[in-house]
Amino acid sequence: MRSTAAFVVWIAATLAWAQEGPLHADFRGEDARIHEACAPFSFKTLPGCGYELFSDHPLHIAAGSLPAQNGFGLGGAFVWARDTKNWRLSASVDAVGAPGGAWRAGGYLKMIHNPHPKQSPIHVVIPTPGEPPKEGEKPKKSKPFVHPYTVFNLYAQSISLNKLNFFGLGDETTLAGASVFGMTQTIIGGNVIKPVFEWPAIRGLNLALLGEVNGRFVDIRGEYGQSAPSIETLYTNASAPGLSSQPGFFQLGEGFRIQPEIGHRLQLNYTGTFQQFFAPSNSEYSFRRWTADLNHTFSLYSQTRLAPLHTDVNGPDQCASGVEKCPPISHSNNLEGSIGVRLLASESIASGTSAVPFYFQQTIGGSDINGALALGSYQDYRFRAPNLLLLQENFEHSIWGPFGLQFAADQGRVALTRGDLGFSHLKHSFAGGLTLRAGAFPMVSLMFAWGGPEGHHNIANMNTSLLGGSARPPLD
Repeated sequence: MRSTAAFVVWIAATLAWAQEGPLHADFRGEDARIHEACAPFSFKTLPGCGYELFSDHPLHIAAGSLPAQNGFGLGGAFVWARDTKNWRLSASVDAVGAPGGAWRAGGYLKMIHNPHPKQSPIHVVIPTPGEPPKEGEKPKKSKPFVHPYTVFNLYAQSISLNKLNFFGLGDETTLAGASVFGMTQTIIGGNVIKPVFEWPAIRGLNLALLGEVNGRFVDIRGEYGQSAPSIETLYTNASAPGLSSQPGFFQLGEGFRIQPEIGHRLQLNYTGTFQQFFAPSNSEYSFRRWTADLNHTFSLYSQTRLAPLHTDVNGPDQCASGVEKCPPISHSNNLEGSIGVRLLASESIASGTSAVPFYFQQTIGGSDINGALALGSYQDYRFRAPNLLLLQENFEHSIWGPFGLQFAADQGRVALTRGDLGFSHLKHSFAGGLTLRAGAFPMVSLMFAWGGPEGHHNIANMNTSLLGGSARPPLD
């Protein structure tokens, strides 16, 4: 926590010193916008005032759900962005805390190489559904955010979580094995997204190469006074590898991504990655992992705006590239709807003398440590193993304005060995509920999940990134 806090303070102080004049102008602009939105304060001005307070720059309120079982985080964020001759630079620092004691703090620096600023395709306007054309203009067609230039990210983030469920490893664990543990993880590193090819016949194919270098430092602790016993009372290092000690990890990753849009209706988002986790001080925990994530989204109506996949240009605390104003809250009553299908497969590879630490093994059931919902009717983090297979189908449709209805079906399983992973004996779950996508506000979902043999589950989640902002580094 101390190293990350120092990093955050250093970035904020450096930016404030180096950009004192423009920064003061940014603050004056924000003050004017907030005064316009909030004065005079009344019930009528409350939505617009809240929107400014939670999304404007350079300062705004930071809010979002921390990983499941750890509550709702509230704090502040500072955002800075500038254009140079060949680069677009942006940085943000944020810190949030939850009433139960969980917290997250981090600093994020983004650098976009733009060798032709006068012809910059980084600025691609995505019209709001139902937005009337200006006089003399033809109606605009929705299209995804496209950028063909290299994006570099540097970050330092720490997170402390007080309650994570552990039921043992594998697909056959029972509720009788429930336990809890606490974890602090610090991630220092960076990644790069390098577009290498774009095929005009398939608009926005955007084949890109991915790379990452991270240092990961984890501390596992027992948790007491919870409804379930602390992890060390039920499990040992043999049944939960990595429980007795947690070495530092040097983690590399390579991959590719393609995101074509076919016929203005079908959006594909295919990602393949290969990661290597090295533990220099204790090689028995070194391992490798490959992941294939195949997403398909089909729009039901021609006016439906496909969600912009190219959020790489924005940081987690930004909702617009550079210092532009965040997109407004849409009051359109146009019908919008989409159907999505996803296949996620991941396998870990360890030598005969090595084991994958349990805290880096992916989970399904409820929400995982990154806030993703899968097999929602089960408890959070219910099934954990080095290998995972997940199928998801979802339907989302507008109701009124920013409110929507969502229905999802999941089928999945985990496996201790790669040979046991397959499409047989999949666990099933269903979920339905309401969603809120309002301008730059983080997406909010209220879901009721059922269908599994272990009962039902109510799940409320608020995304940790502003709508349109890129995600933070994953925790597993």
